[in-house]
Amino acid sequence: MPLWRRWLERPQRIFLRRALFQIHLWVGIGVGLYVLAISISGSAIVFRHQILRHFSRHSPGVAVSDTPLSADALGQKISQAYPDDELLAIYQPSRRDRPDQVILARGNRRFARLFDPYTGADLGDPESFAERATEWLLNFHDNLLASRTGRDANGIGAMFVTILGLTGVVLWWPGVKHWRRAVLIKWNARFPRLNWDLHSAAGFWCSFFVVVWGISGIVLCFPSILIAIIGGRALTLLTALHFGRFNLGTEVLWTFLGLSPALLFITGALMWWFRVLVKKFRPAGSRPSA
Repeated sequence: MPLWRRWLERPQRIFLRRALFQIHLWVGIGVGLYVLAISISGSAIVFRHQILRHFSRHSPGVAVSDTPLSADALGQKISQAYPDDELLAIYQPSRRDRPDQVILARGNRRFARLFDPYTGADLGDPESFAERATEWLLNFHDNLLASRTGRDANGIGAMFVTILGLTGVVLWWPGVKHWRRAVLIKWNARFPRLNWDLHSAAGFWCSFFVVVWGISGIVLCFPSILIAIIGGRALTLLTALHFGRFNLGTEVLWTFLGLSPALLFITGALMWWFRVLVKKFRPAGSRPSA
């Protein structure tokens, strides 16, 4: 039987497919937790612009008096409010009815507070909790909280995601007699079979998006290297594809589809558990669980 015929009818017996399965398996095990974290954080920040606009804390007004506190007097007020922190800077706005923004340091962490320039009262954090949480998620998704080093590591992680997506496309093909079963989910099946159906069907329906996210992630992490190859317009398109920035409908769709890599990791890990670990550590003579 020629190779193409074997691929159409019995791909499981082809050596190349078995080799790709090992690559898919061990890359998935190696970067699975990374994929899980990037998937969830990516879905969470699709609507980050809307979240930041909605929850942005507008700078509160202050009652204007004749003379604001001097820098020394305001510094004393700040030191009394934060005796264990170092005062780094005080930024005065152009408008007299707006508070000063103060930058403080606590160890290696810097944070900002608003102070009334006339009374020295602490007016709180210039950012809302939603703003801080969104910016933290964005920094995690883009840089793994590690600046340029994290961005480079993220680019390498995106390469592995691309490998998982491409090998998954090849491995999904079950043969001409079974392909319909591989795109559907048998909801009343036993859990191991249901888990397999979820992995197979989700991989089929979401494989294009996984590959696009992997490739666009590489480009976004190494733009200076690749922009000369793909051009600025292509970079803009890949950014839009990465976050679904076309319209409200695509952003909603991307939010849900962005969780598919997490689903694929979880179902893939469970498949490995049922097919490998359970069999390996099952006591001799016991019946299989599925």
